[in-house]
Amino acid sequence: MRRIIQFFKESYSELKKVVWPSRDEVASSTRVVIISVVLVAIALGIVDFVLITAVDLIF
Repeated sequence: MRRIIQFFKESYSELKKVVWPSRDEVASSTRVVIISVVLVAIALGIVDFVLITAVDLIF
């Protein structure tokens, strides 16, 4: 039981050291992720279209 209590005390102590991002930082990071995902999806869509077109021309 002592080890469990010690674990929670140490966890709480570590959480006090965490530097949480601000709301603006989270919003900015979210925008970057969404834009990146959209760009990669578009690139993969173009590659898929080209490959399907090439296979259709061959066969």
